[in-house]
Amino acid sequence: MSQRRPELKALFQHYMYGYLPAPPKEITTRVERVDANYFGGKATKKELTIAFGPPQAPTIGLLLVVPNRRKGPAPVFVGENFCGNHALVDDPKVALPRAWVPSHCPGCEDHRATNAGRGTQIDVWNLDASIDRGYAVATFYCGDVDPDRPDFSDGVHPFFESDGTKEPGPHTWGTIAAWAWGIHRAVDYLVTDTDLDARRIAVVGHSRLGKTALVAAAMDERIALAIPHQAGCGGTAPSRGKVGESVERINAAFPHWFAEEFTRFNEQVDKLPFDQHSLVALVAPRPVLFSNAVDDQWANPDGQFEVLKAAEGVYRLLGAEGLAVDKPPEPGRLIDSTLGYYIRPGKHSMTQGDWQVFLDFADKHLGRPGGA
Repeated sequence: MSQRRPELKALFQHYMYGYLPAPPKEITTRVERVDANYFGGKATKKELTIAFGPPQAPTIGLLLVVPNRRKGPAPVFVGENFCGNHALVDDPKVALPRAWVPSHCPGCEDHRATNAGRGTQIDVWNLDASIDRGYAVATFYCGDVDPDRPDFSDGVHPFFESDGTKEPGPHTWGTIAAWAWGIHRAVDYLVTDTDLDARRIAVVGHSRLGKTALVAAAMDERIALAIPHQAGCGGTAPSRGKVGESVERINAAFPHWFAEEFTRFNEQVDKLPFDQHSLVALVAPRPVLFSNAVDDQWANPDGQFEVLKAAEGVYRLLGAEGLAVDKPPEPGRLIDSTLGYYIRPGKHSMTQGDWQVFLDFADKHLGRPGGA
């Protein structure tokens, strides 16, 4: 904890994700809207603006829903969404994101969110089910922190680089690191909200935002549990893996996700001084669940299982349970040991059924919420 863990954090930032800046000296949170009768009275909705840095810097629009029927503070899932908070709920009052939005997002026009996208991704986050189980959920649009495009002139980068540069250097933090840093800023608020249990914060994300969730947990011990869902190469799959996406391919397709230094290993991944099991080890002894789909071989589900097995030694060193099985389980069976694994039939997606598994895993390791 005193030597190898700081060394690994430095190695991952130097060679792969880039260096995350220190937390801002000043963070302000403004409550924009509150609805205490959300989901038919089951929850309270809060919309908040989290501001940091210079006045011109981007702000985070946080959507928080908290169960009303509970005993004490609620555990909370936190994570970023792909298209905006407005897409996750059927609510005309939820603010539209102001930042650039990918064209594939429902209702997007000229890379801007519109009212046509409202409620189009309700099933992806399944907020209603989380409320019914006693969990709060906090989420925000990833583009609030950094839009997902190879352009370092927008997002947080120009405001937190020491020289104000708009061009990345070899070790400049990439977009995944920026997104993880944004989750940390949301956590800055969550630990102050008396409706929430600061000891039971779980981070979750899908695909590229699953990579983000694992980095966020590795770099911030306030996060008690991590669920990187179908995170694949650059997240939960081994860089040295021979199945699915490769380091060279991901760097070519998404050059802004990682530090420029990572491209040096495109054709020589064996020279990386770590692999993704070391990132999992940085989360130890906190619980981690890798969840996958049978048809999503691009994310290398079997390689992800081997990553968990390779991280076991650190978990056992710290007195925690490792992975309870020696081979991947049959589809549909949750392995809910401290290092957890799940694979289901289907494709690359986040579904209502996945959320039932996330909630079961959280119940096991955080304790089922009182009053649920």
